[in-house]
Amino acid sequence: MNVIVTGAAGFIGSRLSLRLLEAGCRVTGIDCLTDFYDERIKRRNLEPLLARRGFRWLQADLNELPLRRVLRGAEAVYHLAAQAGVRDSWGGQFDVYIRQNIRATQRLLEAAKDLPLRRFVYASSSSVYGLTPDMPFRETSPLHPLSPYGVSKLAAEDLAFLYFQCFGVPTVSLRFFTVYGPGQRPDMAFHKFLKAVHEGRPITVYGDGKQTRDFTYVDDIVAANLAALERGRPGQVYNVGGGHRERLDRLFRVLESVCGRPVRLRHGPAQKGDAPHTSADIGKARRELGFVPRTGLADGLAAEWDYIRTIYPAPAAGRKPGKGKAS
Repeated sequence: MNVIVTGAAGFIGSRLSLRLLEAGCRVTGIDCLTDFYDERIKRRNLEPLLARRGFRWLQADLNELPLRRVLRGAEAVYHLAAQAGVRDSWGGQFDVYIRQNIRATQRLLEAAKDLPLRRFVYASSSSVYGLTPDMPFRETSPLHPLSPYGVSKLAAEDLAFLYFQCFGVPTVSLRFFTVYGPGQRPDMAFHKFLKAVHEGRPITVYGDGKQTRDFTYVDDIVAANLAALERGRPGQVYNVGGGHRERLDRLFRVLESVCGRPVRLRHGPAQKGDAPHTSADIGKARRELGFVPRTGLADGLAAEWDYIRTIYPAPAAGRKPGKGKAS
């Protein structure tokens, strides 16, 4: 099968591309390597892909590519490329989110509308829920995004449904819930937490620490994407989460156990756009995709801890990592 993966140098896209190649697919990976975080991380993600037969690499912006020509012959599209970051999406920065999350999605769908695709899988986000009154979040819950980023992801999701409804593009949208694991973006919480522990620094907690999140290991996210290609119903949306909710201030005991070091905390003010709670009802994904989360939080954090220690140098000699009492 010929498959297009946008965002192929990213945390999830690179792992999905590798799994597709291992399954015998031919993959065209597209990524513009934005400077949202260190390009070297993306280059490292790309290394195992560039070494594989069947992988074609395009470093390009979806807003600039001749997408009809690029998609010619494709049988499936995974659209994971997006401008990430809840806290960076306010003010003048929103223009970037309009371009990369909304306009790029519309161009890709427009190029796909006359193709005989098996599936067009769109990577949405739990950020579309925001202040929904339901707990856990269901695919039918009211959607009240709390950030411009969430608004941009919901707009792109609506575009995917619109192109299914009007042109028959077989779109399937997956709402990801807080993805973590080896290779996680450096702006995300667990990466920052584990790096701080590794370097002997306190972890900054924004707000009172009573926020809850549904954390999902990256391999489970990849499995859901693969299942969506075969079993996802066109026009449908699916929650993809870890299936359980964790309170932030209780996670630090897990981190101490995983890292074998004490954790120090310092508190900062709550940040605009951060949802107080997320929790995924994954019943629909279980029934229709056969999705079952396989990796528990402690095991997933242990894998990410090993990764953090391989990419960052050890603390300077004489410095005691994690010195001090947890607060």
